[in-house]
Amino acid sequence: MDLEKHKKLLLDRRSELTGHLTDLDNTLDEMPSKDWEDRASERQGDQVLETLGHVEMAELNRIDAALVRIESGTYGVCQVCGSAVLEARLELLPDTPFCKSCAP
Repeated sequence: MDLEKHKKLLLDRRSELTGHLTDLDNTLDEMPSKDWEDRASERQGDQVLETLGHVEMAELNRIDAALVRIESGTYGVCQVCGSAVLEARLELLPDTPFCKSCAP
């Protein structure tokens, strides 16, 4: 397994996510409109952005955990059963800590 390749993919995605989360924070920090109808519409949009932010934070946490596993030498080993995670699975889901059998 090419750990450097996986590490680069994870770091690139991490950088992309942190940039997007910063943009989301800036958007959510903008002053609301004084018009109550516009403000209601903006609040709906803010809720969508907040949900997206939560999803992206969860992915960021999984990426950080995968990077720790790379450094500790346990990347590619299922955290439940201890068997090897298939390379094809890691290509598709580089942050996964589970083999196909143990995935929730």
